[in-house]
Amino acid sequence: MHRNTTKTVPVGNRVIGGGNPVLIQSMTNTRTEDVAATVAQILRLQAAGCEIIRCTVPTPEAALALKEIKKQIQIPLVADIHFDYQMALAAMENGADKIRINPGNIGSREKVEAVVRMARERGIPIRVGVNSGSLEKELTEKYHGVTAEGIVESALDKVHMIEDMGYDNLVVSIKSSDVLMCIRAHEILAEKTKYPLHVGITEAGTVLGGNIKSAVGLGVILHQGIGDTIRVSLTGDPVEEIKSARLILRTLGLRRGGIEVVSCPTCGRTKIDLISLAAQVEEMVADIPLDLKVAVMGCAVNGPGEAKEADIGIAGGDGEGLLIKKGEIIRKVPEAELLSVLRDELLNWQE
Repeated sequence: MHRNTTKTVPVGNRVIGGGNPVLIQSMTNTRTEDVAATVAQILRLQAAGCEIIRCTVPTPEAALALKEIKKQIQIPLVADIHFDYQMALAAMENGADKIRINPGNIGSREKVEAVVRMARERGIPIRVGVNSGSLEKELTEKYHGVTAEGIVESALDKVHMIEDMGYDNLVVSIKSSDVLMCIRAHEILAEKTKYPLHVGITEAGTVLGGNIKSAVGLGVILHQGIGDTIRVSLTGDPVEEIKSARLILRTLGLRRGGIEVVSCPTCGRTKIDLISLAAQVEEMVADIPLDLKVAVMGCAVNGPGEAKEADIGIAGGDGEGLLIKKGEIIRKVPEAELLSVLRDELLNWQE
């Protein structure tokens, strides 16, 4: 379990690594300069369960906006920096809790040293990020293409450069859109460093495709005890990233809390609109702070048996359904009342 032995890195009011809970991250897709829009999105992400948020800082105005954004949110704020080292300096001056850089695209060693110097003076951690798409030419030649080994070597080269500058308050990130390459790279890196790792499948895709790739890749990586903080990268509303990350962590037993909804895949016996009902149940329970499993079953034939492992459930019939609690049928309920009866039971839950 590598995450139990990684270095501990404080980030704002959170802690990454050292066996602490795997933290959920996302990134805003607003213009950072637009403080109102950015804060509004971050507050939505916070409510969904985001624990660290990252904003791009491509301009001096974006860097200045960080100061006001920080006043209105409650989670650590990370500045995402590319190409211009001065934006990293400005972000730290305006209160960034952490900065994300790829030293390979920042420029000269002197520029990287300026960033590291200020981070050291202010105690601001640096996330050293390397993506497969930005792998150096000499490494692609050495390894005959983009490989897991090349990505790891690139990341460690940059880590060692910052260590040589006298700083080790680091988090390391290596990403690829190739799931198997990403898994292999994390396995190699976990054996070669004690820094906490931020993990994710980059450019994973749409909500459907990206979720599948992320669940497979992150599932394998996290199940090996690798990874201290994660982002599910999706082309869509960032809130979907948080929902997916929470479910991945819960499925792996790395996070508790919140209601888990299980539902059957429907069949010819189904006489209710199970697809709509299951979606409504999932939305309904999102704000109920219970650690329970709720089953939504399509018929009364297998419903009670299939729902035995759930704390509570409903099973559809013909115009009516069953309310099931701890595997026992409690009563029959008209179909139109199934959702409201289930919510009432949850709001008044008693073991």
